[in-house]
Amino acid sequence: MGLSDGLLNPTKKAMVIDDCCNMIEGQLASKSGMSGIALKTAFAALKGVKPGYIPYVVEQILPQCFIALDPIWSQGVEKGDPVEYLSANRSNTADALLSVTDGRVKNSNRQIVRGTYEKLRGSAKKHVEEAVPDLAKVINNYTKV
Repeated sequence: MGLSDGLLNPTKKAMVIDDCCNMIEGQLASKSGMSGIALKTAFAALKGVKPGYIPYVVEQILPQCFIALDPIWSQGVEKGDPVEYLSANRSNTADALLSVTDGRVKNSNRQIVRGTYEKLRGSAKKHVEEAVPDLAKVINNYTKV
């Protein structure tokens, strides 16, 4: 059973989405300086697309993200600590996640989404890498039996 099968079952899905959105908000709140201002401004613009847009997007991309993360998570399970493994391999984890968002944005017909993403894509990997430990903890919370 893959991550998406277990984490997106009806009893967990809404909680996983909510925790992912809260993790994103926490990551944004921790950012400072010019890059932090740029990220917060971009996020505010995306929130303005329509009410509930961020949870909607999270719900839409989570299955693909979990599929992309499944091999890395499985390796971590084999090593004994998937949270630590994702954190230690945050570059590969970020690449897997960004491949999903890159594909999603490429097919987006919303100019504000595409334009905002393209402006920030150059620094995205660093920010995603910083979020990997928190994301791994969210995943772990829902994969425990």
